[in-house]
Amino acid sequence: MFGRSKKKKHTAAEAEQITEQQESATTVDDSRESSEADSAGATESAQQVQVVEFDRSNGPWDEEEQDTSEGYMDFGSMRVKMVDGLSMRLDVEQKSQQLVSVTLTKGNNALQVQAFAAPRTTGIWDDIRLEISESVRRQGGQVSVRDGNLGREMISRMPATTPDGRQGFRVARFVGVDGPRWFLRGVYTGDAALRPDDAAEMEEIFRSIVVVRGEDPRPPRDLLPMIVPESIQQAAEQENGPAQTEHHRPQMPQRGPEIAEIR
Repeated sequence: MFGRSKKKKHTAAEAEQITEQQESATTVDDSRESSEADSAGATESAQQVQVVEFDRSNGPWDEEEQDTSEGYMDFGSMRVKMVDGLSMRLDVEQKSQQLVSVTLTKGNNALQVQAFAAPRTTGIWDDIRLEISESVRRQGGQVSVRDGNLGREMISRMPATTPDGRQGFRVARFVGVDGPRWFLRGVYTGDAALRPDDAAEMEEIFRSIVVVRGEDPRPPRDLLPMIVPESIQQAAEQENGPAQTEHHRPQMPQRGPEIAEIR
């Protein structure tokens, strides 16, 4: 069975690790026209924070706002609505074997999601976005910011080498929504990162997520605890047997990017 690993506090990793661990981000030839990312809008700086209010009337949801008794998969702090063609990967920290995020994939699109604790009265997305932007630039990347369908979002482009050896860049699109005492972050890769205006289907998947904050006191930016859904545990047991499941997790889980934390 999937055993419970020793509890480890997960706030957020150092900023420098964010894009290094985004190995699944789409790699694009540098000679290709990159207007999809560059036209996203002006960059932000630590001295220029623009607060953009996001209307959650169409999601993402708090657990008190949406019925998840049918059609949802339970990951503890998040419940994900299952739709046709949607597959998933469980992202597990190698050292602690703790589940830290879920990556949802459909077609040429991928969306990694994580839920964090947040203050009761103020949001944290504006500050976090600035920290990620500064980290990307320190690593030689480029950042553009725009107001999209999910509020203010950020597109990062990190230098990379294409499979055929040419110089290119990895593209990732960061979105975030502040809820009641929680913050939900998504990282899009694939077509949803390169062409945000054509990513309606993946945006709908993000909007359908329900966050379960819980009543436990937690410091802001603390990663909300996640569990492996019972249906996945049962499937793994049927495939490997109860004694082997602990060492045979589905789809080679790996650690994903986390929020940067100011210490």
